[in-house]
Amino acid sequence: MVPHLTRLAASPCGKARHRRLYPLAVDRIVRMSYLVLARKYRPRSFTEMVGQDHVVQALVNALTTQRLHHAYLFTGTRGVGKTTVSRILAKSLNCQGADGQGGITASPCGVCQACRDIDSGRFVDYTELDAASNRGVDEVQTLLEQAVYKPVQGRFKVFMIDEVHMLTNTAFNAMLKTLEEPPEYLKFVLATTDPQKVPVTVLSRCLQFNLRPMAPETVREHLEKVLGTEGVQADAQSLRLLARAARGSMRDALSLTDQAIAFGGGTLAEATVRQMLGSVDRSYVFRLIAALAEGDGKTVVETSEALRLNGLNAASTLEEMSTVLQRMAVLQAVGGGDLDDSDPEAQEIARLAQAMPADETQLLYSICLHGRGDLGLAPDEYAALTMVLLRLLAFKPATGESAQKKTLATAPAAPERTIAPTAPAVARPVTASVACPQAPKPAQPPSPALDAPPFAAAPVEPVLQPQAATVQPWDDLPEVQELPVRSYEEDLVPNGPSARMEFAQSAHKLVAVPVRNQPESSSDMAATQAASLEPTTEGDFWFATVQALIDSEAIAAMVRELALQAQLVARDSDQWLLRVERESLNQPTTKERLANALRAAGHDIALAVEVGRVQDNPARRIRAAQEARQLGAEKIILEDPLVQALMQDFGAKIVPGSIKPL
Repeated sequence: MVPHLTRLAASPCGKARHRRLYPLAVDRIVRMSYLVLARKYRPRSFTEMVGQDHVVQALVNALTTQRLHHAYLFTGTRGVGKTTVSRILAKSLNCQGADGQGGITASPCGVCQACRDIDSGRFVDYTELDAASNRGVDEVQTLLEQAVYKPVQGRFKVFMIDEVHMLTNTAFNAMLKTLEEPPEYLKFVLATTDPQKVPVTVLSRCLQFNLRPMAPETVREHLEKVLGTEGVQADAQSLRLLARAARGSMRDALSLTDQAIAFGGGTLAEATVRQMLGSVDRSYVFRLIAALAEGDGKTVVETSEALRLNGLNAASTLEEMSTVLQRMAVLQAVGGGDLDDSDPEAQEIARLAQAMPADETQLLYSICLHGRGDLGLAPDEYAALTMVLLRLLAFKPATGESAQKKTLATAPAAPERTIAPTAPAVARPVTASVACPQAPKPAQPPSPALDAPPFAAAPVEPVLQPQAATVQPWDDLPEVQELPVRSYEEDLVPNGPSARMEFAQSAHKLVAVPVRNQPESSSDMAATQAASLEPTTEGDFWFATVQALIDSEAIAAMVRELALQAQLVARDSDQWLLRVERESLNQPTTKERLANALRAAGHDIALAVEVGRVQDNPARRIRAAQEARQLGAEKIILEDPLVQALMQDFGAKIVPGSIKPL
């Protein structure tokens, strides 16, 4: 638009048109220069920072006492203020004050030339490097070449490297020396979302500050202030939805707010924000939890079907349920004395917390968390959602009638009776009572001599006998059928006096029972054979020959595998005989290629390959050498005095597989 107007003004007859079009063009440019909320309300001083008090306090104290480090590392998830803190720190170091006489301060004025240039991104002595797109050693060296020059405009040079974990190892090594001992006028500020990928040599040279994700309440309060300044109407529930959807990121919260303002036509309402975010209405969540608390499977299935018909996300449903269940668990643990009256959902959550037992709340919370991972495995996510919800009903603790159904339906315990002291101490046949309603009732009660001892009958819970305070008499027991149980002797001892006498005499003898050992499987035998190595003279010659072929890259792939796995059994002037254990290696084309490689190496022979047991081949020799080196390395570590002292004094253990020979 502007170059076009310039050409009109340069033409002989374009001045009048330029005067008419210029106000309209300026108006369009002004309208297009809308600044998003995330940039418009970026903090410009430490006092405007939200949710990072631990970092702000440390930096303010350091600036106030002039105890300034030469390198800072800010870590945290996206949108928590890493770059913002870096710019505020650069302004604090270079602020000249409103009168031009200021020094290092924790409260930059924001009106001096340095502060305004840093905010606008054109300060000469403040350099930001995006390591995500400039991750090589050349870019880092170009940046470090500027370190030898003193500041041009400010008091300090500040190098800010964003996403520093994306730098290559060579780039990290190139900046180590300058990062450790920079000039007195140079400050490094590093920012990353993944500090685990930053080398420890860099971490040890920096002061590390971890910027935490912000709480939803903190985000909601900040959104209220921003929207109040912007003059945008918003209800409390829509702000809660945006604060939860931001997941601790203030930049995400402001971006979602911009989107919600555009989606709602200048106002924020719960319905429009929920529709924009794709969130599930909490009424469905409350209905599901109430149905699960009452054990109403029909309502659970109907609600799940309603979610399908309305096209609501199943994963979002489980996420909302987890949030509500977490608040319910807190209320069940500490009580509901501190309910937020401004939250319309607080009363409903308190009601559900009283309706569902605490153990079921914990179980349902765990099921919802694990169920989110099952949604992607099922062909239909709504069917998976229904199964996740019905899982609680399957594992629901039994109470009332259901508890009686799950309890073993046995007859009440008999009254405690002591065994008569005159009872003979002989083995008697044992009888088992099995419930059988159609069996005839026994004529007489069991003999007291056959009663179970007092410790054999556990006391019956009162819930099974709510009406009876005493044990029922024998005549009132349900009908049972006594079935004789064969004793151990009856199965082993044959009938007849002589046979019983022989059994009694042999009962005191120790009988040796033969034990059959399970034969080794073919895989175990193959592994045992592979581990054994029996060196031969022909094996020495064949190993040297194969090693020479491999070093010269004359063989590869299957030909190389055939040479390594084969054993040279015999060799003549014009023919060599090889032996392999696997039939798959004895292929005509592979054998022919190996023969050609041997001829090229100076062995004019023909190859013959047979299948059989192998005792010596290059592969086993290489494996034996590697095992010997491994054992030698482990012996060196175990015999080291320092390692032995650590193991004896502190109970240290060597991690298996961590020792590797050099």
